[in-house]
Amino acid sequence: MRNEVQLIAYADRLGGDLPGLTRLLRGPLAGAFGGVHVLPFFTPYDGADAGFDPVDHTAVDPRLGTWDDVRELATTHDTVVDLIVNHVSADSAAFADVRARGDASPHAGMFLTMSSVFPVGATEEDLTRIYRPRPGLPFTPVRLGDRLRYVWTTFTAQQIDIDVRSPAGTAYLTSVLDAVADAGVTLVRLDAVGYAVKTPGTTCFMTPETFAFIEEFTGQARARGVDVLVEVHSYFRRQIEIGRSVDLVYDFALPPLVLHALYTGDGSVLARWMNERPANAVTVLDTHDGIGVIDVGPDQTARPGEEPRPGLLGSAQIDALVQGIHARTGGASQRATGAAASNLDLYQVNSTFYDALGGDDHAYLAARAIQLFTPGIPQVYYVGALAGGNDLDLLERTGVGRDINRHHYTPDEVEAALRRPVVAALLDLCRFRNALPAYDGGVEVELVGSVLRMTRRGVAEPAATAHLAVDLVEASATIRWTTADGGSGSTSDLLAAPPHA
Repeated sequence: MRNEVQLIAYADRLGGDLPGLTRLLRGPLAGAFGGVHVLPFFTPYDGADAGFDPVDHTAVDPRLGTWDDVRELATTHDTVVDLIVNHVSADSAAFADVRARGDASPHAGMFLTMSSVFPVGATEEDLTRIYRPRPGLPFTPVRLGDRLRYVWTTFTAQQIDIDVRSPAGTAYLTSVLDAVADAGVTLVRLDAVGYAVKTPGTTCFMTPETFAFIEEFTGQARARGVDVLVEVHSYFRRQIEIGRSVDLVYDFALPPLVLHALYTGDGSVLARWMNERPANAVTVLDTHDGIGVIDVGPDQTARPGEEPRPGLLGSAQIDALVQGIHARTGGASQRATGAAASNLDLYQVNSTFYDALGGDDHAYLAARAIQLFTPGIPQVYYVGALAGGNDLDLLERTGVGRDINRHHYTPDEVEAALRRPVVAALLDLCRFRNALPAYDGGVEVELVGSVLRMTRRGVAEPAATAHLAVDLVEASATIRWTTADGGSGSTSDLLAAPPHA
């Protein structure tokens, strides 16, 4: 996989469909993105959870295109696709058959119930130990055949958890992996994999059994020429541990730490994280989900009575961060977060990253520069790529908190966004990151007062260097660079003069 910036996008919300997204990437976005994470385009792409509850995970929704369209996109861009390993839609054919026939269905072993994990029953301690990103227990009463059962539903009642260790579950996941590999996909993102293995007497989250499953599945993917990206929101030290055993892991601590640094002018925690974080990471500031805070907070999986391990930020700092987002968005993020909206998450604040910085173009470009100078594969969410604001109309229509950051762009809106100086500057910054061969090594970080300095030096091309200085108080960024052939350049205002290697 090439070391270039990637775009994250829903095909229907940017481009209209898969061919339309491809045209944008090869047209006005050319050079800015060497890869693209196409968010779920399976049947249906517009289910209860925006495609993360597939009825048929092996089929492209015909309203968006075909597998041939995915293959065509993969000829010019590294292509990342979600593999939703934890659950399927309650409307899937397999689960519908289990509802109708119960244990007589050949698919009965594919789905988890409370008794399949706790065959001799569960104690109160067993149940309270289960880690879930939402309030309450992860069970939904459903009649399967002639029996009322507690079906395991980690996220919502519409998303039925798979028994990934059962023959039926294994066969299902293999069929999905085969479908995406056949389409030339470069990387699969294991969505919600931290919850995929349920082991009685544990948190049922990122246990040794989960790591064993990830290792086994990664081996199957690599045998098909596909790498694996693990998606887990969790305690930061667990992310470091995950990074040692997988191809790629997200750096979900980066977004809140960048906001904290720009809000307070204090870059000490961010600088510390740069020296601890896994290098084999995908870096993000925004995704289709909210801005995570659990990733910088204390360990949420401590046993009852145990003192949680401290996070990168303390409780008071996290509270200030969340309130800072709410203030800069004029309260919009508060309307979209927690009990104020459905898709309730305990660990995310829903807002676009641009609005989380108060719509300040200079601060936004400084944040993106920090992201692009951080080792790993950078990904930029489509709303962020267009410096989009919070979509309060969509939030009002759906009542889904995360929809505030999931705008449906019309062609005219895309064209208008591309004319904005902040968007043009960001795309040029991405092109600079892709073109200068200084980003294949580590990073040198120095904090002088409120100025964060980051230096990247080429490994394959040692003469190529890039130096970033961000004044966290002023929210201003300066970039200096040298090219592999000895040329040099600098810019002190990314908005007025984006870098050109």
